[in-house]
Amino acid sequence: MRKKLIPATLTASILLTVTVFMSACQKPQEPVAKKPQPEGALAKELDEMRESMKAKVPLDAKAVMKKANQDLIDSGILDTALKVGDTAPDFTLSDATGQPVHLENELKNGPVVITFYRGKWCPYCNTALVALAETTPAINGAGARVLAVSPQTPDNSLSTQEKHDLPYRVLSDPGNQTANDFGIVFTLAKDLVPIYKKFGIDLADVNGEDSNQLPLPATYVIDTNGKITWAFVDTDYTRRAEPAEVLAAVEALTTSPH
Repeated sequence: MRKKLIPATLTASILLTVTVFMSACQKPQEPVAKKPQPEGALAKELDEMRESMKAKVPLDAKAVMKKANQDLIDSGILDTALKVGDTAPDFTLSDATGQPVHLENELKNGPVVITFYRGKWCPYCNTALVALAETTPAINGAGARVLAVSPQTPDNSLSTQEKHDLPYRVLSDPGNQTANDFGIVFTLAKDLVPIYKKFGIDLADVNGEDSNQLPLPATYVIDTNGKITWAFVDTDYTRRAEPAEVLAAVEALTTSPH
C-alpha cells in the first residue's frame, strides 16, 4: 500500500529558478568530463549559483520562500522518506525511449543508484544531473548502474537526456507514483502555480497531469538484495547528493568482502 501523500509547499521562488534557467540556456554546452568530480565539487557549484541569485530575489518572493521552507520542514516529509536499511519498492518505469525498466531486473546485474529530480526546467536539477554524469563511468566501473527519475513525460525525459548527453537512463514516473513509494512527494503551493505559469513553466504540460506534485531531491544506493545502503534526501532543492559520496557508497558495496 502506498504512503499517503503529504502536501507541502515548494521551498523556493520560481523567479529564482527561471532567472538561473534562462541564464544557463545562454551558455554553450560543455562536453561531459571523463573524470569523476572531486569531493565537494557539486556542493560548491550549487552554493555559488544560490549565492549569486540572492540579491536578485524580490522581497515578496523571499517571504514566500521563508514560509514555504518552514512549511515543508513542519510537514514531516523527511520522516516519511525511505532511509538506510529500508527495502526499496520495486517498480517498472519507461525510459526516455519508451522502453520499460524494471528495478528487480536491474538489481540482478549489480547495485543501482536512483536519483530523483524535479524536471528539465530546474537548473539545479540539470547541474546535479551533469555532475552525476561525470562520475557515472566510475560508478559503472564499480559494478553499479545509475537511473534518474522524474515526473516528466517520456518526451521531456528524452529532451533532458539528449540536451545534457547523459550516459545513464532517464525514467518517467507518471503521477510521482514511484517517488511516492519512496515517501518523498509534496504538493506545490497553490500561490506558486500561477507564478510558474507566468514564467512559462506548466507542470501539467511537462508532467502530463495536473496534480502539481514534485519529488524532493533524493538519491539512493540500493544493493542487489533491494536494501537501501546509502541515502540523501533534502527539503532544500538547491542541495543535492555529492557524486563522490555516491561513488564511495557504491564502492563500499562492490569491494567489501561477502
